[in-house]
Amino acid sequence: MTSSIATRVHLMITFVLVMCGAVGGACFGYLLGGRMTALVAGGAAGLGAGIGSLLSRRQVTAFFQPEHGVVRAGGYAEGIADAVLVSIATYQAAVFPLTPDGVSEEERDARRTVAYRVAAYDGLPLAVRVSAAAALEALDRGLDAEHAQAAMKALSLTVYDHRAGR
Repeated sequence: MTSSIATRVHLMITFVLVMCGAVGGACFGYLLGGRMTALVAGGAAGLGAGIGSLLSRRQVTAFFQPEHGVVRAGGYAEGIADAVLVSIATYQAAVFPLTPDGVSEEERDARRTVAYRVAAYDGLPLAVRVSAAAALEALDRGLDAEHAQAAMKALSLTVYDHRAGR
């Protein structure tokens, strides 16, 4: 019977965790009350660490499965897409402020720079990048708030469509 690499890694982690728990408990017990307390505390800490590791076996081995890496990469792309949406929305708030003198020119330029940098990230899905470019173009014109709002709505729908959990 051969075991998978995930099982082997889990056993190594369990061994280290149990040994560290037992040694740490023994040291703490020795400081509190002598040899007998060290023996009891070391045994209890080692047993607790072993039981905890046994109970978490499924989560640990699932982390090392190949499909788990795909989910993590998708989650990363989702996070970047959400960051694009937020940065472009803050740029939109600077282009069309609620009060006439609500945003300075320097702040508007800073928000624009951040929005463009985040939208140009390589890990971003192509559809989100294209939609972000359309939204940035609508905001750069700065003339029609309704057109910019429609572009932002299209961007938010594109970001929503690329979520893996949907």
